[in-house]
Amino acid sequence: MQVRVQQEHFELGAQSDAFAAVVGGAGAIVTFTGVVRDADAGDLVAMEIEHYPAMTQKALEAIAAEAKTRWSLADVLVIHRYGRLVPGERIMMVATAARHRKHAFEAAEFLMDYLKSRAPFWKKEILADGQADWVAAKADDEAALERW
Repeated sequence: MQVRVQQEHFELGAQSDAFAAVVGGAGAIVTFTGVVRDADAGDLVAMEIEHYPAMTQKALEAIAAEAKTRWSLADVLVIHRYGRLVPGERIMMVATAARHRKHAFEAAEFLMDYLKSRAPFWKKEILADGQADWVAAKADDEAALERW
């Protein structure tokens, strides 16, 4: 199980290949990558993501361990970035490996729902006009996590 909270960019292909190389016996590998999307008005300059390192690492490790147990996963990878990111940059990646695809897909979705709604990150959107607003939790994101 790997959980990394980092400021640096990550190469999607290299991470996927490295993950796949160590999951012997898995019949399914699922990956998901989150990308900074532009604001609805098309005026997002950047997103600033903040966190408390020790708290964030511990929380992500705990949820990855829970997913690994609940879905009998061979392995889990979670990468989440922080700092100043611009539209089009990768924010996070989840990879799960399991003997059967249903377990890999469900576990990946569970992890994504957690990262979106409960992971201890704080996100601020900075718009072209200089306005900066913290991103509030959305009811839809909470509802998605509650189904698990």
